[in-house]
Amino acid sequence: AALVIEVSLVLALDLTLGNVFKHTASCGNVTFTFTNPPTSGAAGSFTLIWVQDTTDRTITWPVSVDWAGGTAPDVTSGSGKVDVYTFFTVDGGTLWYGMQAGADFT
Repeated sequence: AALVIEVSLVLALDLTLGNVFKHTASCGNVTFTFTNPPTSGAAGSFTLIWVQDTTDRTITWPVSVDWAGGTAPDVTSGSGKVDVYTFFTVDGGTLWYGMQAGADFT
């Protein structure tokens, strides 16, 4: 999995570094940004593996994410619980289609 660059709980997922990211939420609630997507006309996708902390943390997603069903999914509660999210774009990251690929893994 690619590295996540952390800046004051704003985490940049840089798509030039890979297409699978893993983050353990040990520093508080997180706001994600998606950087360096493929150019418009080229499809790009990535997966984020989220591991919950001993204190339940929340995620703030970019406004450019269009979630299946129109609402961001809930983050699973409980230490060490794992949620998996998948995103794809075809317009250079103007719009990201987001879906929760799985939830409540251990």
